Amino acid sequence: MHIEQLRDYCLSKPGVTESCPFGPDTLVFKVAGKIFLLTGLDSSPLSFNAKCEPEYAVELRERYPHTVAGAYHMNKRHWNTVTCNGELSDRQLQALIDHSYDLVVAGLPRKERAALG
Repeated sequence: MHIEQLRDYCLSKPGVTESCPFGPDTLVFKVAGKIFLLTGLDSSPLSFNAKCEPEYAVELRERYPHTVAGAYHMNKRHWNTVTCNGELSDRQLQALIDHSYDLVVAGLPRKERAALG
């Protein structure tokens, strides 16, 4: 997966916006104003931070120690840094993005969730 694919995939989800609130080198994706994914625009290979259910986060880190780690500068219990180094397929990366998005949407008030469809 490369940055354009990541961006297109994130923006294809209902209610997603993108911005660079932390400076021009960090792209942030939000749903209903809540962050679900961040990525550095200059990282090589591409990596991104995504929200994750805590037990699943531990499982992923143990299973893919060269690809999934606790997210830098974020709550490591709830956020992973995922490196797009070829160990996970694009489909698996998309599933991790979906998981992050779904966790954030699940935490929204009912009215906001309903507006997303």
